[in-house]
Amino acid sequence: MTISVFDHPILSGLLGDEELAHLFSARAELDAMLKFEAALAEAEADEGVIPRPAAEKITATLARFSPDVAGLKAGVAQDGVVVPALVRELRAALPEDVRAHLHFGATSQDVIDTGFALRAREATAILARRLAGLIDALATLETRDGQTKVMAHTRMQAAIPVSASRKIRSWREPLIRDVRRLEAVQGDIAVLHFGGAAGTLDKLGHKGETVAGRLAARLGLAQPDHARHSERDGIAAFASVLSLISGSLGKMGQDIVLAAQSEIGEIELAAGGGSSAMPHKKNPVAAEALVTLARFNATLVGGVHQALVHENERSGAAWTLEWMLLPQMVVATGAALLKASELVDGLAFKARSV
Repeated sequence: MTISVFDHPILSGLLGDEELAHLFSARAELDAMLKFEAALAEAEADEGVIPRPAAEKITATLARFSPDVAGLKAGVAQDGVVVPALVRELRAALPEDVRAHLHFGATSQDVIDTGFALRAREATAILARRLAGLIDALATLETRDGQTKVMAHTRMQAAIPVSASRKIRSWREPLIRDVRRLEAVQGDIAVLHFGGAAGTLDKLGHKGETVAGRLAARLGLAQPDHARHSERDGIAAFASVLSLISGSLGKMGQDIVLAAQSEIGEIELAAGGGSSAMPHKKNPVAAEALVTLARFNATLVGGVHQALVHENERSGAAWTLEWMLLPQMVVATGAALLKASELVDGLAFKARSV
């Protein structure tokens, strides 16, 4: 066993997704936080909150900044979040007269949550693209094999003969609905998180709303009418959609595992896993992985719902729980979509006397 199968040098061959995992690397997280700080300085300069030359020096410094990762690690161990140590490093790299203008009016949660929003937005675009491709592949499969007769099963017992299209549509239709769910949840996650110490932008005074508007526009995020520091329903909605997508794929995987059994033989797989003891076997590894990933996300989504309980204006405990769960859920969903596409491309229904 390992701490995480998704970036394990061996097990990631079965369950990994390099494209999505990259979005949750330390480098990607730091890049997103630096993007926030640069956009904040520019937005505040636009509104005259900080001098324009200070903003220019900040953005130039951020563009070439190389963090002391060991220092950030020590900082997060002490502070519970990485931003205080990051801001200290950034300020040390700036001229003394500019330092106070960096991160002005912001708080750690603004930086971290907005950084996640930027990466989650990119992740949903990847997932949406893969969903569309899989839906098309299933439509092609139905056109080719849809009239093949197979046996329907209810409660694991043979029921009546049906066409393969009955099976395929039960895989495809939930994915079509998942596309709509994923589109809808964009409004929950692609939002700016900017409220300052306690969500009131107190340091910016009457310019708080206009700075927030400029910041949201620069980052391409929606601007809510107030900071959502302790309102985590959007995050939980995102996790729920991830679990629904992987669950839809898990149902498909389970059906394929059963239909590909030697005694049933209604589905033939172009490729399968080998056995160290039984060379004749063609194990439905990809289909089994879909079941595993569905159950994994179904387990984790409950944890994200636990993180809805953000006490008062900010929670350290619930917030940290999100960091532990959400990246794994995103990568699990992406890995499931990759596996499902490979599976459908190499799958054929076999005509049987039913």
